[in-house]
Amino acid sequence: MADPAWLQELFATLDPVQVKRMFGGQGVFHEGLMIALVADEQIYLKTDSESQHSFEALGLEPFRYQKGNKLVALSYFQAPEALYEDPEEARPWCPSAWQAAVRSHN
Repeated sequence: MADPAWLQELFATLDPVQVKRMFGGQGVFHEGLMIALVADEQIYLKTDSESQHSFEALGLEPFRYQKGNKLVALSYFQAPEALYEDPEEARPWCPSAWQAAVRSHN
């Protein structure tokens, strides 16, 4: 599990965020919408058709899980490695995740 205080710091540009345990991992929420999930010590940020290309351009992968005989991919992509090393690197990525969550919700 990621330290909730660290996640709060990482997503400080979207203050406040709530970190909730779910599915053996954690969900990060802002204004009631899930903007990220944490699984196996990896952060995945919410994407949509407008933002997914930025993640794919860096070779980042979507969150996947096994459901029966199928591998299911969600609209959450791995966060760039730099984000883990420097919270300042999160500045452009976190609002992008929030915007994707809002667009997906509407």
